Amino acid sequence: MMEVLEQAALAAGEAILTVYAEGAEVMLKADCSPVTKADQQAEIIILDHLARAFPDIPVIAEESVAAGRVPEIGTGPFFLVDPLDGTKEFIARNGDFTVNIALIEGGVPVAGVVYAPVCKLAYSASKSGVEKLTIAADFTIADRQPIAVRPCSTEPVALISRSHNSPETLAYLEREKIAERRVVGSSLKFGLIAEGGADIYPRFSRTMEWDTAAGDAVLRAAGGQVTDAQGAPLVYGKPGFENPSFIAFGGCPSVQKPEGHA
Repeated sequence: MMEVLEQAALAAGEAILTVYAEGAEVMLKADCSPVTKADQQAEIIILDHLARAFPDIPVIAEESVAAGRVPEIGTGPFFLVDPLDGTKEFIARNGDFTVNIALIEGGVPVAGVVYAPVCKLAYSASKSGVEKLTIAADFTIADRQPIAVRPCSTEPVALISRSHNSPETLAYLEREKIAERRVVGSSLKFGLIAEGGADIYPRFSRTMEWDTAAGDAVLRAAGGQVTDAQGAPLVYGKPGFENPSFIAFGGCPSVQKPEGHA
């Protein structure tokens, strides 16, 4: 399965970079969020790979959901797909965008691939562990290295969203006295924590399950955690597929509840 997920992500990334080089027309979906040809083409590629390899596993994919195509997931496994996470970063041409594919079993992300085409890197996680992949110019995997979160530091580094930051996130960091902050787009934040490059990512603005599932799988496999405001792990497959506020951690053992949350 991981080979299929990796190859689907790489193929989608190749299509995204073609559009990236040409320049993309920006359209608006019904919720006024932006979408480009790159989002749409990448999703078609991923859905084709998954349908051919796993025809019996339903796929919840961002652009399909936006178009009203939402398959029943039942109680079995299903895929969550964000073909281009960080569309605003794609439009701004800063490179902080990813392809996200995750497998969910029993509400838990048990496998996932996060691929950052411009950065030429990917993270691949399964029940066997997690690796950081170096991607060659021909979109093949040039190297694999196991990764793990680092121990919790007395001076932790926080990652905050480039395009979706919020006053509540900044207030949380002030209360926790986390001074060092880095701005990063898309699900790259999960990968950076998973490989020991940062410690915490608080998010108190809206996200959907396909935004976080692959990164969550990567971080969990690396020894980290992603919890809601009550300190419980995120659960996937909820009606509407919307996430609550969450905090992603590396080696830190616990979560401080943000003010205003029970």
